[in-house]
Amino acid sequence: MKTLYESTFVAVGPLASESLEDNFIITFGEGAPQDVAEYCFIHRNDINNAEKLAIGSLLTLGEQQYPVTAIGEVARQNLHELGHITIRFDGATEAEFPGMVHVVGIPPTLLKPGQKFCLLSE
Repeated sequence: MKTLYESTFVAVGPLASESLEDNFIITFGEGAPQDVAEYCFIHRNDINNAEKLAIGSLLTLGEQQYPVTAIGEVARQNLHELGHITIRFDGATEAEFPGMVHVVGIPPTLLKPGQKFCLLSE
């Protein structure tokens, strides 16, 4: 598998983990505006080829893997430029919103600083 995107979570906004209960997470790169950061999982990017993200890619959060089923029209650009996407764990085949990426699987119960966030392709 080829790594398209690799990042490490460096902070968790005080309200970010609540989204896990609703089957989604919001990511943002370092430097997120404070009013947005409190809802986000903040990460530091190491590899950034987000523009190559495709349906069928694998998203990994820590040790868990999730196949990508839908990508919103601005998700690649937002991820590449800002580290910002919303990941919905519902397996939808059409993106609900332009900045959303949908995956198959049960969301993790916990995400914490130090864990990896990656996108892989064949």
